[in-house]
Amino acid sequence: MSMFRRRGDRYVATFAVDEVRVLRKVASEVVGLLTDGFDHSDPVVCRLFPEVYPEDAAGTAEFRRYTEGDLKTAKIDQAGAILAALPGDGGGEVRLDAEAAEAWLRALNDARLAMGVRLEIKDGTDLGAELDDAVADDPSSSRVFQLSVYAYLGYLQESLLNSLIE
Repeated sequence: MSMFRRRGDRYVATFAVDEVRVLRKVASEVVGLLTDGFDHSDPVVCRLFPEVYPEDAAGTAEFRRYTEGDLKTAKIDQAGAILAALPGDGGGEVRLDAEAAEAWLRALNDARLAMGVRLEIKDGTDLGAELDDAVADDPSSSRVFQLSVYAYLGYLQESLLNSLIE
């Protein structure tokens, strides 16, 4: 698995072909969710764009009117930063400056939030136990793959964050 390391003023990781494919798919799905699939009734959209005034629907609508477009654009740009930095067709090295690294962190967080909603992961969820249960139920299930991707994104996010604070 790739791990980010600080090299001078860059944050560098080498990704295998499969890691590039997974990251490309995840980032593309976030972009799709925020463009073609943008729907406030979707629980993932609600998680990425929470109501700031849960007791005041009019206040929330007003706040969204002024902020949602910019926030959505920023989230799309952050996912785009992942897509732009990934190697072309195979594996390879990714070199991020501080701005790109922060965009990656935010995009990885958005992807994990989205996957967490779909996988019904809560604050107290033991991810290892969830993965063990999914493997015991059906080792070839899509849930095993999705939980593995969720865990990988967390690992990658932690790796990048640690390299930023070194």
